[in-house]
Amino acid sequence: MIATEKKLQKKTFTKFGLNWHNKLLDFMKKDIQIPEVTGVEMAVVYEFNDIYNTNDWNIYIINNKNVDLEMMVIVSQGFSDTKTTSLLRKKLEKLPANSFAKIEFIQPELFKLNNRFQVTFFEGNTLYEKTFIFKENTIKEGALRMIDEIKKRGILAN
Repeated sequence: MIATEKKLQKKTFTKFGLNWHNKLLDFMKKDIQIPEVTGVEMAVVYEFNDIYNTNDWNIYIINNKNVDLEMMVIVSQGFSDTKTTSLLRKKLEKLPANSFAKIEFIQPELFKLNNRFQVTFFEGNTLYEKTFIFKENTIKEGALRMIDEIKKRGILAN
């Protein structure tokens, strides 16, 4: 590219700027429809760990649908006004119909933070996305309830 073309390209970009780019993105976003997620839940479960002889808190994803969920990606992070944890990512190739999977161990020190789990998956050829949140100080033994799908005591995310 010669210098004159570079100057012209720079002037054109500056002239139209990010405002033009943002308008184009807004126009494109209105055509993208991500349907509401139903039949998928996130739970924190308090359970005995046979290997370490301890009671642990673990995060589970539950598929109550009659279809498999594919290419599931879960991004988790704890946060508050003053603190943020590192992002953790987990991928499941397939979560079979009417099943559940243990995702990760969660340390009790994180219960004082909001804990967010962003879940994205395909059902057939349709992309779905949902964010589950366990609000700060809501993960505690007094809030445990039986979760029928897992047959263990836990707390469902909002």
